Amino acid sequence: MELTDRRIVLTGGAGLIGSALAKRLTPDNDVVVVDDLSNGIRETVPEEATFIRGDLTDEAIVAEAITGDVDLVFHLAADKYVNADAPREQFEANGEMTYNILERMDDVDVESIAFTSSSTVYGEAPRPTPEDYAPLEPISEYGAAKLSEESLLSVYAHSHDFTVWNFRFANIVGPRFGAGVVPDFIYKLSEDPETLTIRGDGRQEKSYMRLADCIDAMCYVVEHADDAVNTYNLGTRTTTSVNRIADIVSDEMGVDPDYEYTGGDRGWTGDVPKMRLSIEKLAALGWEPSVSSDEAVRQGARELLDDPENEPHLG
Repeated sequence: MELTDRRIVLTGGAGLIGSALAKRLTPDNDVVVVDDLSNGIRETVPEEATFIRGDLTDEAIVAEAITGDVDLVFHLAADKYVNADAPREQFEANGEMTYNILERMDDVDVESIAFTSSSTVYGEAPRPTPEDYAPLEPISEYGAAKLSEESLLSVYAHSHDFTVWNFRFANIVGPRFGAGVVPDFIYKLSEDPETLTIRGDGRQEKSYMRLADCIDAMCYVVEHADDAVNTYNLGTRTTTSVNRIADIVSDEMGVDPDYEYTGGDRGWTGDVPKMRLSIEKLAALGWEPSVSSDEAVRQGARELLDDPENEPHLG
């Protein structure tokens, strides 16, 4: 699908990835952003976009956003914390949002949806992990929810003639504080540059992708893949460790802290210690990431530190 002169609904469009995607889409499309601002920032939504503040578990909000003249839905809204304090509520809310969107799309004959899934659907799979790896055995409620949502999208693709794009993300690094190891380390080192507490043993090793590459890859796949269900890993060919990230962030901040560890081989319950996604399918379609995991982390840390609006607010 060509992403020009389309009416596009973008859920979660005030978040890190959503707001960047909105900025990419608004110059050439009519974009409607829906976000409850629980994790998003209203000011990051482009002025050209129509903004609806609301919870997508509310069917009235979904009906307001998705009308018969919509060409495509980018569904990014979710409770995104893997180690959520209320996993049952997270699982139910994420599934309900997706089901509400699909039912509404079917009611008004909108048949194209791009969905942000996650590498967590794979669980602790062999690396590099291809899209056709099976069986999928997630180890967190967040991953289980994403997998169940992918299954529901498959039903609508095969039984309701939808076209679906599923994106299984690596770790995305960009210029906003919030969840993630890079902003976490910047917060901690801003408060205490002498000591850095690292969850786990520091040897957890994963792929990291810069935000601009993530947005470019998403748009490229939507424009070039046209099966009923198009599932693509988004990541890099490289990995980096938590210890290496600590080194990079410390270097960018000009500090030399001592590292302390909470212990164990993972940072929290449901954390996958080692992750690298195969991107051979993405490369075969014609897209490659521009930087390695290390460079994605370095650029992300630099963006956070260089932009005054992204400085941590310390109590």
